[in-house]
Amino acid sequence: MRIHYINDCERGCCKRQDEQKQWDVASCRGCCKLAEHDWLNDLPYDGQTYPICEVRFKNTHKGFYKNVNELVLAPGDIVAVEAVSGHDVGIVSLTGPLVYRQLKRQNINADTGEFKKIYRRAKPLDIEKWQEAIAREHVTMIQSRRIATTLKLDMKIGDVEFQGDGSRAIFYYIAEGRIDFRELIKRLAEEFHIRVEMRQIGVRQEAGLIGGIGICGRELCCSQWMAGFSTVNTGVARWQDMALNPQKLSGQCGRLKCCLNHEVATYVDAQKDFPKVHGPIETVEQPLFLQKTDILKGIMYFTADPEGVGEQIPLPIERVKEIIALNRKGIKVPALSKQPEKNEKALTDYQAVADDDSITRFDSRQKAKHRSRRRRSTSNRKKPSPAKPAK
Repeated sequence: MRIHYINDCERGCCKRQDEQKQWDVASCRGCCKLAEHDWLNDLPYDGQTYPICEVRFKNTHKGFYKNVNELVLAPGDIVAVEAVSGHDVGIVSLTGPLVYRQLKRQNINADTGEFKKIYRRAKPLDIEKWQEAIAREHVTMIQSRRIATTLKLDMKIGDVEFQGDGSRAIFYYIAEGRIDFRELIKRLAEEFHIRVEMRQIGVRQEAGLIGGIGICGRELCCSQWMAGFSTVNTGVARWQDMALNPQKLSGQCGRLKCCLNHEVATYVDAQKDFPKVHGPIETVEQPLFLQKTDILKGIMYFTADPEGVGEQIPLPIERVKEIIALNRKGIKVPALSKQPEKNEKALTDYQAVADDDSITRFDSRQKAKHRSRRRRSTSNRKKPSPAKPAK
């Protein structure tokens, strides 16, 4: 019987259990969002030793550990590392000089910092205990939620991560305010016979743990590849000239979408060429007021009415710069008329169809088809012959 591998994307590995109940676990490149690309791997060896390695665990949990036993490790190796009590099992994600660049990025001193140790490569017994602990995580999360509900705590337990030896577990929870979970820790320790650590996370981290499909049709960035979260504010939406609609700018977590930060640099660079229009531009016929800008096309729209009512006149930014330069000299430009943009009609027709969200817009066509079918069926029926008079 052929046994297939099971992907564990939360930890970035694939695993299977043979007929003798022995676990075969291997790292999967690109499966975990904490996977790193060592872009210094192709450079010649400089002869230095780098005793610190980066080890990843579940979801966004990773840390730096010291290779005190001078083991020959490579990314993807499964190792047993030091923990608060007992040992934990993780996967080496990064080795070599790039680890020290990551330490510098996180403001950690490689010489004076305190690092836990890497004990050994994971043995079959370590991997077996590790997989048994992983199998308990989902059931433990469900039962812990029931216990929290029984204690009437205003909190939600989003995920549970067991230590590699199964003696300790981290409970990730979401709460609005301060929670007194001393009784909860006592009940969890009695129920599961483990050491309990409570760790609070935000709604963005919760969305990354749960996952889902975004409005773009792809998997959420926070659950696919994002390991950290940067601040997103409404100024990012203003730079991109977006309508400040909370329903459209918010993600599934209820906060501003992280993808608003992805393209803001492009819009900032594009707006450097736009002239600053502090007032109306003067024409012979009437002054024109700026209403909106198409940043990527490089077009600015003006109207004769300050409120934006009336015909919009699109002007390229080069033409607007010329008009502003002439106005500063006291020269008014000739009257400007609306110039139809290329493919404007096709775009308008497409938007008209897309915006028609009425669920009954096809009913009239269907009814017309049914009427025509009934007419054809009625006409095709054989008319009854008149009755003959009796002799």
